[in-house]
Amino acid sequence: MVNIQKNYELILSKINEIHKASIFSKHKLPKLVAVSKKQEDYKIENALACGQKIFGENRVQEAINRWQKRIENNIDLELRLIGPLQTNKVKQSLNLFDVIETIDREKIAKEIAKNLNLKTKTKSFYIQVNTGNEPQKSGINPLEADTFIQYCINDLNLPIVGLMCIPPINEEPSMHFLLLQKIANRNNLLELSMGMSSDYEDAIKFGATSVRIGSHLFGKRQV
Repeated sequence: MVNIQKNYELILSKINEIHKASIFSKHKLPKLVAVSKKQEDYKIENALACGQKIFGENRVQEAINRWQKRIENNIDLELRLIGPLQTNKVKQSLNLFDVIETIDREKIAKEIAKNLNLKTKTKSFYIQVNTGNEPQKSGINPLEADTFIQYCINDLNLPIVGLMCIPPINEEPSMHFLLLQKIANRNNLLELSMGMSSDYEDAIKFGATSVRIGSHLFGKRQV
């Protein structure tokens, strides 16, 4: 049986320790985003009982099934979409998620802008940058990131607050975190969603404001 309470306390302690020793120690403490994708219900309940409030989901329909009722009983929950978004799921997503981290192309940015209004639940957006320029991954090419960020902010009027990345698994993640940090700095964006179970410690050293952790918290997920 996975001891989620123990894992939770360990991760928070590690985040605090690394952040304090980093050059970003005067900035706010990075947030823990619990990646609840395909996790069993009892694990989610255990995490909620520990006090975890921010959860990341990869699929819209799975998130609706898991969180719709829980949101009614936990008004201070923050849900983030951290997986790819399809245009036909935009309306549903805007009514469910507080934060969408995966704006990765012009088409999806336009669709979000078209459906955004004062009643929309989603108030903050991140742009996903494909820092390794991998053909199989979503995200904006780093060389096009500045132009795309400014397009989303100035032309589409989207409340873009930060950037998100998933480094290639066979490369040193630090150089990708540094690249994302530089792009964010150039565009005056304050939020950096980077770092997962395997590399969140490095991400914090490079200024991550949130880390997305699944297996270190919940243990291995169902296939």
